[in-house]
Amino acid sequence: MAVRHLAVDWLALGSRVGARDDVAGAGANLLGRWAEPHRAYHDLAHLEEVLARVDLLASEAADPDAVRLAAWFHDAVYDPAAGDNEERSAWLATTVLHRLQVAEPTVAEVARLVRVTADHVVADGDSDAAVLCDADLGVLAAAADRYSSYVDGVRAEHAQVADDDFARGRAAVLRRLLAHEPMFRTSQGRDLWEAAARRNVTAELARLETG
Repeated sequence: MAVRHLAVDWLALGSRVGARDDVAGAGANLLGRWAEPHRAYHDLAHLEEVLARVDLLASEAADPDAVRLAAWFHDAVYDPAAGDNEERSAWLATTVLHRLQVAEPTVAEVARLVRVTADHVVADGDSDAAVLCDADLGVLAAAADRYSSYVDGVRAEHAQVADDDFARGRAAVLRRLLAHEPMFRTSQGRDLWEAAARRNVTAELARLETG
């Protein structure tokens, strides 16, 4: 999906949620954030993929457009060296959506969903968070070439970290993902991605552990 098409989708989403004032300008600012040069994985391609997977899973969400808004904002603030990207992204979402006069319940839900992506821990019955987190983690089930580019992109974003330190940190992340039973919380996510994601993550972890 080209940036132009993402911009059109943003405008349509804004219309559906009743956004007003400079909706186009807010979308342009978001697209600029996603296109920042330090992003090797958390980039426009990631945004496009997450939005496509939200569309695929939308029937399982209570408020699909709130989930779509959360997808737009979930990595809008991204500093690989920071530990509060999701919190800062949630505050950005709150600020921007208030400026666009989006209804307060929607704003609150978007901010809540963005914060859930910090650890991808979804409470039972939280269908909106399940859809967003599954859409975000769907790359784990990607074909070999996309999974490899994802791994390479994450490593590039943390180029300042020494190899041994990165391997230890990355392995810890992968173990936490594997500990989620199931890894995907929507029925479609489990059917489509669970087995492939576990194969990919287990294989990557084995590579890290064997050096």
